[in-house]
Amino acid sequence: MEEKEKKKQQKQTKNKSKSKSKSTTDPHFKPSSDVKGIRFGGQFIVKSFTVRRAAPFELLSLLDVSSSHQSRSHGLPFPSTITYLPTNFTILAHHAWHTLTLGLGTKKSKVLLFVFETENMKLAMDRLWPPMIPLGEVNRKLIRGLTGCEMARFKFRKGCLTFYLYAVRRLGMAGFPRAEDLRTILESVVELKDFLDHTAMLALPSQRSISFSPPVAMAH
Repeated sequence: MEEKEKKKQQKQTKNKSKSKSKSTTDPHFKPSSDVKGIRFGGQFIVKSFTVRRAAPFELLSLLDVSSSHQSRSHGLPFPSTITYLPTNFTILAHHAWHTLTLGLGTKKSKVLLFVFETENMKLAMDRLWPPMIPLGEVNRKLIRGLTGCEMARFKFRKGCLTFYLYAVRRLGMAGFPRAEDLRTILESVVELKDFLDHTAMLALPSQRSISFSPPVAMAH
C-alpha cells in the first residue's frame, strides 16, 4: 500500500515537473480560452464604445516607428499585425462621459494590436473580423474566437491610451516566427511618452490617425 502511494506521488511530481518545464519555455503563451481579455474596471458604458481597424501606416504613425524599420520591411510594415484604434465617436463619448460624471468617468481609450505568427493567419482574420466592433464584443468575438490558438498578452498604460497587445500562434507551436516584429512593437510602445489628449485628430475632418501631443504638452 505504501509502495503504491509512493509511486503515485512520484508520478504526480513528474507530471508537475513536465508542466513547469513547458511553462518555463513559453511563460507568456496561454490558450485563447484562458488568456486575459480587455478590462473595463466596472465602467460598463465603455463596452458600447467602438474601435476600428487601422491602416498599416497608421500604426507606424502611432508608435513613431523609425523610417529605418520601414525601409527594412520591403512593403507593408508589420504585415502580420491587425490594429484597432478608437473611433471618433469613442473619443467624443469618452470626453462626454468624463464631463457628465464630473470627472469620475474614464477618458482612457483602448488600442488593440494582434501580432499573428504568419501573414496567412492575419489575412484569414482580415476576412473574418469586422472593420468596426464595440469594445464589449472584443473578448468574445476576437480573443475567445481564436479557437485552436494560444496567445501572449501585454498591457501598457500610456496616459489617455491603454495598449493591449496579443501575440497569436497555433496551439502547441514552439517559438514565434514574427518575434522581430513583436519585439519592435513592444519596444516602441514602451518608449512612447504618455498621451495627454487624443482629441487633436478631430480638428480636421480628413484626419484619421491619432496624432502626438506637442513636446511642451508631454507628460512627466
